[in-house]
Amino acid sequence: MRLLFLAVLRPHTGNAVTAERIRDHLEAAGHVCILKDTLDFESSTEITDLITAEKVEAALALHLYRAGRLLQGHRIPFGVIFGGTDVNEDVHQEGKNAVMEKVLEEARFAVAFTESMKESAQAQWPQAKGKIYVQSQGIVTTPNATFSWNTFLQRAEISQSADNLHVFLLICGLRQVKDPLYLVDAFSAWHREEPSVYLVIVGPEVDPGFTREVKAKVERSAGVRLVGEMAREDLHEVVKNCFALVNSSLSEGMSAAILEAMDLEVPVLARDIPGNAAVVTHEVTGLLFSDPQEFVKLAKRLLGDPVLERDIVANGREYVRTHHSWQTERTTYQSLVWRLGGPQSPCEP
Repeated sequence: MRLLFLAVLRPHTGNAVTAERIRDHLEAAGHVCILKDTLDFESSTEITDLITAEKVEAALALHLYRAGRLLQGHRIPFGVIFGGTDVNEDVHQEGKNAVMEKVLEEARFAVAFTESMKESAQAQWPQAKGKIYVQSQGIVTTPNATFSWNTFLQRAEISQSADNLHVFLLICGLRQVKDPLYLVDAFSAWHREEPSVYLVIVGPEVDPGFTREVKAKVERSAGVRLVGEMAREDLHEVVKNCFALVNSSLSEGMSAAILEAMDLEVPVLARDIPGNAAVVTHEVTGLLFSDPQEFVKLAKRLLGDPVLERDIVANGREYVRTHHSWQTERTTYQSLVWRLGGPQSPCEP
């Protein structure tokens, strides 16, 4: 089939990585997958023109509101993939909620990354219960960096010997929902006590206004650094060498950075929100914190307890290998997309 796949494709973001991986799954099954950025389209008419020009037979959308709404009414079968924004944020806005309900009515199937995401969606849109599947994100890490850890430290303007450093890495696009400033004050105070600890925020500048706020805050904060977006292979090399991966988001669907850190045998400290708690079991596969003070307490504990660090790393890697198989993800999407080629029929998850 000739498939149109719509997603938000900001470079080096989780959405872009997920979309590229799913496209690879579909093309491996023999489909032609035309991946397009939703931000390039301002109206449904433009999608109509694209469908006609590319002879599109079916479609897939990552995010119900951001992408799925553009597929409504085009009379081609399509499936959708829930994003964290759909069930954690947009669902609370009446207009967006109504649009997503209509998208689900037309969609042949919908994919949620976690059971909790599926349960939230079913509670909100019970009429869609029969078409929602759960498929966790598959993870493939590719440590093939073009520069060294020392080069990264130079970029972050950290001059201490790498042997004495403990770098906590926060990977996120600079936008409010990722809340990159949440830990800054507490971490800066800790750095003044222990100069060997650093918090480095890495990610693209998504929201220009908020980016200015982040830069200004970081410049005033001891022990906190900001590094721009990086190629995925380089980022994996950085993750491998940091002490721990941090997530402080207000909401998440499923954080690829957390899963990739687990796969690379790096401990994870994550804010205790539903999307993170779905993949991080406290003191088993990572550590969950509820406020900045608890983060510092847990980070200090991790620094002083090599047995805890070893166990979390081992359990995290085993969890990813067991529950986030790239091959299982491939099989699921290939199976679901074939359903778009025939007449619509009831689906049982």
